[in-house]
Amino acid sequence: MMTQSMSSRVGELHPSRWLARAAIAGPITFTAAWAVLGLLRPGYSIISQPVSGLSVGPSAALMNGAFVLMGIFVAVGVVGIFQSIRELGAIARWSCTVLMGLSGAGSVLCGLFTFEAAPLAHLISFLVAGGVPVFAFLITGLVLRRIPSWRRFGHALLLASPLSFALLLVFAKTFSIPSIEAGVGVAGLTERIAVLELHAWYVALAWRATR
Repeated sequence: MMTQSMSSRVGELHPSRWLARAAIAGPITFTAAWAVLGLLRPGYSIISQPVSGLSVGPSAALMNGAFVLMGIFVAVGVVGIFQSIRELGAIARWSCTVLMGLSGAGSVLCGLFTFEAAPLAHLISFLVAGGVPVFAFLITGLVLRRIPSWRRFGHALLLASPLSFALLLVFAKTFSIPSIEAGVGVAGLTERIAVLELHAWYVALAWRATR
């Protein structure tokens, strides 16, 4: 009993589990940033205007900093998550780490290249941050479902892939520069739903890895 307790304690304190928690802190920090900054900016609508609208103007430094910080946290967290899954082989571990971590890299680039200063670079960065996880969830789900203790989560990620893709398509359909500039439409809402859903899977994955 004492040996089991000590083993459990050592596992709890393993560095990879602490790193994994960064994938929880990142999305929470980012969500808090756009929610607070959106409420404080006069005339800004979280329904019609996307998060990137906060990366220019008086709140630019804070919002861009949130993009970068969130991306770093997610990348670090992903490393911790897959290092903590002992059943993974080296190829599977690093393949999942790179694929899932690319979203974090895209977020960092979104913070460095605003849509006002570098619209094309910002668009590409957004596609990396929001689009790559569609494939990452699929591949990671296929890998994790082969591990008995992760099988259910692996199957859940297989469902997350088409769901994330569908939500991104809805955002793309509702996105219109003239509507955003006029403060009408629902592009801000559809983007936030897509981003929240995507981030929720990172949080859930990190939570599962640290249990």
